[in-house]
Amino acid sequence: MKKTLTLLLVGLFLIMGSNIAFAEKAPQKVIDLANGKLSKVGTDPVVINAVKAENAKGKTLDQIKDKDKKWKATAGIADYMKALMDSECGKHIAKLQNSANYYAEIFIMDNQGANVAMTDKTSDYWQGDEAKFKKSFNGGSGAVFVDEVEFDDSTQAYLVQVSVPVKDGETVIGAITFGIDVEKVE
Repeated sequence: MKKTLTLLLVGLFLIMGSNIAFAEKAPQKVIDLANGKLSKVGTDPVVINAVKAENAKGKTLDQIKDKDKKWKATAGIADYMKALMDSECGKHIAKLQNSANYYAEIFIMDNQGANVAMTDKTSDYWQGDEAKFKKSFNGGSGAVFVDEVEFDDSTQAYLVQVSVPVKDGETVIGAITFGIDVEKVE
């Protein structure tokens, strides 16, 4: 009975289509983009200066988590969120986003995973507990991290998050995440 039900469900998904997002690896063209053009953004002087300034504020993890709770509870875009988009760095990455149609979003994080600048409101302020930050910051060692491709309901597109370290010389000081529409990368 269980096997018959499973086969029936699989058949229905195939016939009717499915909104279930099956994770898949990013295509090679996205991996090449991550290791080339996107990694270079992590050494951009505007990005480095913004991350250094945020790191210098010396925020505690408790302060970051408090802001994260407020962020998640806020509908729309509050002034303190808009400030991350309207900053010099926010405007800088907005220009980058507008330079290629495959950028769905870009956001920059400090050395604890808190947002520094963004092109669009993120679902939360603190990324420090998520793979995108943990794997790209990599305990201060830095690494390129390409997540799995997923269907994004809000954009109705297949996106992959690519995260790279922000480096001041050889020192990793933060990270950047790019939401990439895999169907638009050539």
